[in-house]
Amino acid sequence: MLAIQALRAGGPEVLEPAQITRPAAGPGQIVVRHHAIGINYIDTYQRSGLYPVSYPAVLGQEAAGEVEDVGDGVTRFKVGDRVAYNGQLGAYAEAQAVSADRAVLLPQAVSYETAAASLLKGMTAECLVRRVHAVRPGETILVHAAAGGVGSLLVQWGKALGATVIGTVGSEEKARFVRALGCDHVILYRHEDVAARVKEITGGKGVPVAYDSVGKDTFEGTLASLSRRGLFVSFGNASGPAPAVEPLRLMRGGSLFFTRPTLYDYTATLADLDESSGELFGMLASRKLTVEIGQRFPLAEARRAHEALESRGTIAATVLLP
Repeated sequence: MLAIQALRAGGPEVLEPAQITRPAAGPGQIVVRHHAIGINYIDTYQRSGLYPVSYPAVLGQEAAGEVEDVGDGVTRFKVGDRVAYNGQLGAYAEAQAVSADRAVLLPQAVSYETAAASLLKGMTAECLVRRVHAVRPGETILVHAAAGGVGSLLVQWGKALGATVIGTVGSEEKARFVRALGCDHVILYRHEDVAARVKEITGGKGVPVAYDSVGKDTFEGTLASLSRRGLFVSFGNASGPAPAVEPLRLMRGGSLFFTRPTLYDYTATLADLDESSGELFGMLASRKLTVEIGQRFPLAEARRAHEALESRGTIAATVLLP
């Protein structure tokens, strides 16, 4: 079957199509025939070597499709079930054997493309606004990269929880997109001082929580945007890793908090996984969340998809189609 391998750590040019053996389900596994595959920034980190993996590696951690084989001991799924999964390397392929306890049933109301575009990103958004920091009605939150896959979901989920949302974007096109999602205030970070605008919007107070997936380029502005006892949620490195944080800087900034969460610590148990995915599917079914798929690429063109993602030329989610 067709798969896309990273032959070594490096840029998008290390991604090459390959023919590999179609998997069979081992004990505790299911084989999912992919209908759509999600692309996430973590894929670029693993390709570049920022998050090392063993090369050559089939990248990708998220997909949706149909169960075509069930291994011994699996009672959670049967052949023909519609499922989605994340968290297991190897999704850039026509099929993959995955642990049954990392997959979830896909409601009929949610399409394969929507699931592939939103499961990891949507569950990330869920844990960020409900568990890393429980967003409350009336709060003002800052969302960097608001037009991106996770950012666009954070904007909508924050609004659904009653928050005022400040979003940063890089272009007027992306500004129009996030305003249509309900973003209350949009900052064009290439032309405006983000922290100064946040303080202006909040009457000098700053925000109680800032969600930053950009990393190095936004670090200082995010720190300066927080209110007293504010929380800096660093959950990505799109511009490179954020610098180390000296504890005294947090004190001097107003007894600030800093966290670097990963979704897998918030979905480590099957109960947590089902709760998080259930919350996401409920938001999708109620149309409080709309998943925008800005780009679709054939699986064989994964390299081009990575180039588009890293150039910041994408809007919302991107999927690969086998």
